[in-house]
Amino acid sequence: MTVAIYPGTFDPVTLGHVNIATRAARIFDKVIVAVYSSPRRESMLFSSEERVDFFKRTMEGVHNVEVEAFEGLIVEYARRVEAQVIVRGLRRGSDFEYEYEMAFMNRNLAPDVELVCLMTSLEYQFVSSSLLKEVAGLGGDIGDLVPHHVVAAVRERLESPKASP
Repeated sequence: MTVAIYPGTFDPVTLGHVNIATRAARIFDKVIVAVYSSPRRESMLFSSEERVDFFKRTMEGVHNVEVEAFEGLIVEYARRVEAQVIVRGLRRGSDFEYEYEMAFMNRNLAPDVELVCLMTSLEYQFVSSSLLKEVAGLGGDIGDLVPHHVVAAVRERLESPKASP
């Protein structure tokens, strides 16, 4: 059985993320969406528990996808869950450059774990979580770019006095 992990912060989960996870689920026997639980970013809008819940709710009905939080190096997590593959989504050239560097570092740390990059679907090529937070914070409509249950959560969080996208 081939196990793949799809890591990210997913703050918030976008339909681009869902597209990559769904396509990976067609390729691999089991896909674990690995939500990084302790990023060093002050711009995080949601807790790791909320991000895991959003992605779990989004992937209901896809039988071979699990969602869980992780900490530490992704290659160590891959070994812990016995994953042979790390899946990443690519939107543009800068994504490739970043993933290229990370692939060599991960290969150095764990030569037995492969990287598979999936090109995003055209309709999500411009979508990023940080851009969505900025647009939503300025009152823009993000309803066709994130799962429906995430739209309300983003609006509510951005309207709270402590929020800053």
